[in-house]
Amino acid sequence: MSPIGLRTESLSVGYQDRQVIQGLDLVFPVGRSTAILGPNGCGKSTLLRALARLLKPSAGRVLLGDADLHAADTRDVARQLAILPQFPLAPDAINVGELVRRGRTPWRGLLAPWTRDDSDACTDALDAVGMTDMADRPLAELSGGQRQRAWLALVLAQRTPLLLLDEPTSHLDLAQQIEMLKLLQQRVADTGMTVVSVLHDLNLAARFSDHLVLLSPQGLIAEGAPETVVTAENLHRAFGLAARVMADPLTGRPWILPH
Repeated sequence: MSPIGLRTESLSVGYQDRQVIQGLDLVFPVGRSTAILGPNGCGKSTLLRALARLLKPSAGRVLLGDADLHAADTRDVARQLAILPQFPLAPDAINVGELVRRGRTPWRGLLAPWTRDDSDACTDALDAVGMTDMADRPLAELSGGQRQRAWLALVLAQRTPLLLLDEPTSHLDLAQQIEMLKLLQQRVADTGMTVVSVLHDLNLAARFSDHLVLLSPQGLIAEGAPETVVTAENLHRAFGLAARVMADPLTGRPWILPH
C-alpha cells in the first residue's frame, strides 16, 4: 500500500454552539502508530470523527495527502482511509467471513464479480487477526475480544494505508488489550500503514505507540514521541494527576506511577 499523509490545519470542530477542538495543527507520522490521549470530554473522539470525515469542521481543514478530506470523492477516501468506530453495528446472524468481506466494498462496483484481490485481502485480514478458522462463526457467538478482532479484520480487508480506531481496546480485559495493541504494532511494522487510535490507558499507549497526541479541555498539551509527551508536568496539566514517570525496565518507554 502506498503511504499517504494525514494532517490538520487550524482545525476547529464542535457540536451546534459548542466548540470542542479549536485551531488544532497536527501532523500524523506516516507509517507509524499514533495514540490520541486525554481526559473525558477533551475531544479525542471528536477529533477522530473529523479525521474520518464523519464530522465537518467549523473552521480549518483535514488534509489527506494534499487534498481537503471533506471535499474529496467518497470512494477515493474509502480507498485511502478506514475507520473502526467505538460501537460498530452489524446485521443479525452475520458470520465473521461475511463481515470481513464488507471491507472490500470501496473497491467493488455494484455488480462487480468477486476477484482474486478481494479473496486475498480477506484471507490476509483473517490470518492477521488469527481468525481464519472462525470465518463461519456467527459474530453474535464470539467473545468481546474475538468480536474486536473480527471488526479489525474488516477494516484490514479494506486495504487502506490509513486506519483510524476509536477506543479499540474498550470492553476488553488486560490480556485482550495487549493482544490487540501487539497485533496493530506488528501490522504497522509489516505493511507500513499509518494507525491513529483513541486510547485511554496511558501506559499501554506509551508502550505500543510511536507518537502521542495529548489533549485537554483547554486544547493541545503536547505531541511527539512518548518520552517527550508522558511527563509529570504534562500529566498534571491534562488530567490534574500527580504522578511519577519512570522508564519501563523492559521497553525503556515511559511508565506512570500515580502518587
